[in-house]
Amino acid sequence: MYQQPGHYPPPPPYRRTNGMAIAALVTAFLFAPAGIVLGVLARNEIRRTGEEGWGMATAGMVIGAIVTALGVLAIVLWVVLVVWLVREMPVVTTR
Repeated sequence: MYQQPGHYPPPPPYRRTNGMAIAALVTAFLFAPAGIVLGVLARNEIRRTGEEGWGMATAGMVIGAIVTALGVLAIVLWVVLVVWLVREMPVVTTR
């Protein structure tokens, strides 16, 4: 079907990207626990308002969780190493 000139369909409505979702993704790299919290809050807000940014909020949550888990693992391994070194120190110095 031929359309008359000047009769174009209206553009789709503009949907804003949720600012908290952007903040969740950014803070996931800077301070991971904040990325998790902001991601959860952003997804709740997006569900309520219909804004864009669901993927960014989810990525902020996932990256934040992974980085937090790796940080906790690093701290646990560091403590285990220090405890092991303190226990082995007398053995090393008496030889």
